[in-house]
Amino acid sequence: MATASTRDYYQILGVSRNATEKEIRQAYRKLARKYHPDVNPGNKEAEQKFKEIQQAYEVLGDKEKRAKYDRYGEGWEFAAQQGQGFDPRAGEQGFGGFHFEYGGADSADLSDIFERFFGGIGGSRRSSQARRPRKGQDLEHSVEVTLEEAFHGSQRVLQMQTAEGRTKRIEVKIPPGVKDGSRIRVAGEGAPGFGGGSAGDLYLIVSVRPHPNFERKGDDLHTEVPVPLLTAVLGGEVQVSTLKGRVALRIPPETQNGQTFRLNGQGMPRLGGAGSGDLFARVKVVLPTQLSPREKELFEELGRLRR
Repeated sequence: MATASTRDYYQILGVSRNATEKEIRQAYRKLARKYHPDVNPGNKEAEQKFKEIQQAYEVLGDKEKRAKYDRYGEGWEFAAQQGQGFDPRAGEQGFGGFHFEYGGADSADLSDIFERFFGGIGGSRRSSQARRPRKGQDLEHSVEVTLEEAFHGSQRVLQMQTAEGRTKRIEVKIPPGVKDGSRIRVAGEGAPGFGGGSAGDLYLIVSVRPHPNFERKGDDLHTEVPVPLLTAVLGGEVQVSTLKGRVALRIPPETQNGQTFRLNGQGMPRLGGAGSGDLFARVKVVLPTQLSPREKELFEELGRLRR
């Protein structure tokens, strides 16, 4: 006979029972990165830990499931099927000494047990409801991309653990225009369903690395462009780096330091293909160095004229 499970999903994720959704999500991502099979190849203990972390987050990461888990414990799923008047943690009190492990891939369908030992409880209607196909849980996986990958689009090959413990490779396309917090849905790659139900979906949660030259604000990019002093004073042309390549920017005479120019369509592509944002180039005037004696004389003369 199987004994009741004593696993605590809050302990598995290392959070308190009053943890916020954000704290639970952060704890899950931290532990998932630590125990992921890609980081611990061949480590069975880490692989088992990773499965427990995923199972805990599937419940605590869902507000409705978490509320049922807080009330009924690990038997929350069975309690939801049978009605709120039943407490699955009552153990042997309601079943004449039988113990059942609720939830998980190895748990028995209690309606079948009732029919086998007691001739059925609740009639055919409740039995048919218990066998109703249910979709599997949706899963989340964090993925980090560079700004260039977010601009051009990219691809990732993920190695996911199946319910049977096998490793499955999934190729996922990262579309152009993704940003921090973007969710990419991969249909049918979540947890397996129950009773013949379809599998859940996999959601990639995107984070974009900071870039040394560009600051992203929505679909727009901001950068600094160095402009020689003489070009800023007299006017001219400078080259501006973009994620597409270098483009020419016309600098009008007497351009001030810090002045910003807008380059239409040179920002990030909008997710879904509806055009692009803009690039804002902020002038950073560069003063000349290592002046020759003649150049110093000219600047001195300019200073006298300006006074």
